[in-house]
Amino acid sequence: MNKNELVNNISEKSGLTKKDVELVVNELLDEITEALKKDEKVQFVGFGTFETRERSSRTGRNPQTGETINIPASTVPAFRAGNKLKEAVK
Repeated sequence: MNKNELVNNISEKSGLTKKDVELVVNELLDEITEALKKDEKVQFVGFGTFETRERSSRTGRNPQTGETINIPASTVPAFRAGNKLKEAVK
């Protein structure tokens, strides 16, 4: 499912306009992004937690030349599923 399909499904189920639903979805995603930029966790009890993780530097290999390269440390977004979501997907 992509974002447009999500907006359409929520619009049909809630009776809200697609424009209103899209605004809410975009704002939700923006708020999650801003929180992660501040190194804050965003937790939806039962659904899951959005957080950042530190990835240490490591050695990699250029697939075209086979040359070894240094991949620098970075901060990456991560999602950890909650128990209710895990059970629902089983």
